[in-house]
Amino acid sequence: MKGDSFVMEKRPHESAAKHVSGYANYIDDIVEPEGTLYGAIGYSKKAHAIIKKLDLREVWKSEGVVSVVTSADIPGRNDVGAVYDGDPIFPKKVEYFGQPLFAVAATSTELARKAVQKAKITYKNLKPVIDIKEALRKKLYVLKGRKIKRGDPSKKISKAKNYLKNSFTLGSQEHFYLEGQIAFVIPQEDNDFKIFSSTQHPSETQQIIAKMLNQKNNTINVEVRRIGGGFGGKETQSFIFAAICTLLSKKTKLPVKLRMDRDDDILITGKRHDFYADYEVGFNNKGVIEGVKIKLASRCGISPDLSGAINSRALLHIDNAYYLSDVSVENYLCKTNTSSSTAFRGFGGNQGMMVIENIIDNVARFLRRDPAEIRKINFYQKNRKNITHYGMKIEDNVINEIFSKLIKSSNYKNRRLNIKKFNVKNKYLKKGLAITPVKFGISFTTRHLNQAGALVHIYYADGSVHVSTGAVEMGQGTYTKIAQLVANELGLPFNKIKVSSTRTDKVPNTSASAASSTTDLNGAAAINAVNKIKENLALFVKRKYKVKSDKPVYRNGMVKFRGKTFLFNSLVKEAYLNRVSLSSSGFYSTPKIHFNNKAFLGRPFLYFCYGAAVSEVLVDVLTGENKILRVDILHDHGRAINPAIEKGQIEGGFVQGAGWLTIEEVNWKSNGELTTHSPSTYKIPAVNDMPEKFNVAIFKNLNKENVINKSKTTGEPPLMLAMSVFFAIKDAIASVGNYTKIPELNAPATPEAILLSIKDLKNKL
Repeated sequence: MKGDSFVMEKRPHESAAKHVSGYANYIDDIVEPEGTLYGAIGYSKKAHAIIKKLDLREVWKSEGVVSVVTSADIPGRNDVGAVYDGDPIFPKKVEYFGQPLFAVAATSTELARKAVQKAKITYKNLKPVIDIKEALRKKLYVLKGRKIKRGDPSKKISKAKNYLKNSFTLGSQEHFYLEGQIAFVIPQEDNDFKIFSSTQHPSETQQIIAKMLNQKNNTINVEVRRIGGGFGGKETQSFIFAAICTLLSKKTKLPVKLRMDRDDDILITGKRHDFYADYEVGFNNKGVIEGVKIKLASRCGISPDLSGAINSRALLHIDNAYYLSDVSVENYLCKTNTSSSTAFRGFGGNQGMMVIENIIDNVARFLRRDPAEIRKINFYQKNRKNITHYGMKIEDNVINEIFSKLIKSSNYKNRRLNIKKFNVKNKYLKKGLAITPVKFGISFTTRHLNQAGALVHIYYADGSVHVSTGAVEMGQGTYTKIAQLVANELGLPFNKIKVSSTRTDKVPNTSASAASSTTDLNGAAAINAVNKIKENLALFVKRKYKVKSDKPVYRNGMVKFRGKTFLFNSLVKEAYLNRVSLSSSGFYSTPKIHFNNKAFLGRPFLYFCYGAAVSEVLVDVLTGENKILRVDILHDHGRAINPAIEKGQIEGGFVQGAGWLTIEEVNWKSNGELTTHSPSTYKIPAVNDMPEKFNVAIFKNLNKENVINKSKTTGEPPLMLAMSVFFAIKDAIASVGNYTKIPELNAPATPEAILLSIKDLKNKL
């Protein structure tokens, strides 16, 4: 870029050097005041039981123990549910294996963890419900489900030339953030508390702790400089650790740190919702879907947590990129004796998208057509077939252009022919190829969360700028992009902008850093604050120098008014000496969005992100092992604020999605004990799981909506690009039967699942 324009610049992440050198400070790096204690949680070894006796006498006597807290020590609300009750800090009735029952503060973490093992707990055992289907049979739900309908799908299905009926399951996923759950609490005067929490939602943390202590919110100050990954797992799941840590600090009147080890972290916290789907679909000989009926059921765990919004988003994305003229979808939010399922990158949208993609793929295989053709023929169009099943008109549709361009650039058609030839010649190694689209809506579906605040100071002495927002930096580069936006707006060098840690006493009432909206919201709020300061400066110049101040130009450290130019540093200094404010708060709320949840109609999203991916895989039919050979991605991120960071998000999101759909498997025993609770039992993608060829290209496009810099987000949507990997594996399996049968394959497509699918396919031949 020319001059000092910092938007669209490939600038390194503001903490990149600190991340790789180890100098980035996380909560565990904060210097501990003298007398700091260390916490540990005692949790249930049963999945469903009534606590008859909680004997903690030996815990109290254990070496190093200073204090123990139970439900009796909670002066206020004994619950950390953000929207609904149902997540007690310490329950009287156990509802999942790993549920916290009490906590200890000791002179070291090791001694605290040893102490909690000495509890003697007497239970009255109850039968746990673990499986989604069992919960369905027993009609156990955390919330009432809903049914949405457009047209007359039953009639359309009955009259259709072709018909399919089947089911499909999608597995859960552990967040596996690098920095585990941690909180550090320092008591202050007047019974105030300074809380450091690895959380995506500082304001909600503040509110929940205030309710627990029965104190005012202004006595609780939550600060987050950075967190080591969240992916939704620290949107609500961090609350209980911050609450317990604060309770220990209140009782001991000393600083307390609560740091979970990996096993306990995974055991206690909620995961991605796994889904079970039944469907019926009617379609014509061309492959156009004429009617579809879908039933969705999800494992929600013991409480609603965020399941209501997550399951609603699944309904909102059941169409993905396809126009469904006649459709009905009903969902069931199943209660199980497992930890409460929670937010995870995609927030239910990806589960809904996978269901319709599986339907589309099966329609294609029934007709013995290339799934790419069937996908394309069912796409939303620009001037017709452009109204979603929830009544929103799609005004920014570019999926046809992206899809067609990627088919050409990836050489999809020739590769598909060559792969079929390869599969004929090779008995035990089979290749598969698939292309899948993405249309993902951006905004919180809870309307009031679509707002953000900011606080900006310009220091007159040197013209440096300090920015505070409600955004949480968790590796996604939000701080970097906000600094770029502010630098660009003021025409200053990037190094004159500092984005500070997120603090509830600086910018209050913030929304979670989630829903792929963090930069959209907080970046716009920061610019709003900057523009207020610029208005102050313009009025000052107009008043003192009698010059017109219409649209002054801020560039290269200069401010140009009509007929007069100032050095930025000189202008702000002069303004200060004339008692002009160089500070301002800023605010932004997302326009246009409205949604009637009862009728399930409206505009829940400001805009959509689009993309497509072509994946090629190699499958060993003897072992079920598979390898991603090549991936080609074309993704729409508007006019990017920082293309390098956006590309990193695309690559990272894709790999995480591929992990969910192929490798990562969450398993429980029938007694409710989680068996996949450590790196030794739960596999995430590693270097060897990366595509051998990984081609990422950006679709040139501007956001049609008035979003900061005309950019589009890259937080969640890229994860859904990995659907192409799953369907490429399914394509490879189909080749075993010479593409004449529909493979039965559920996600994740582990080697075991692949072998079972191949066995089932051979039995059909």
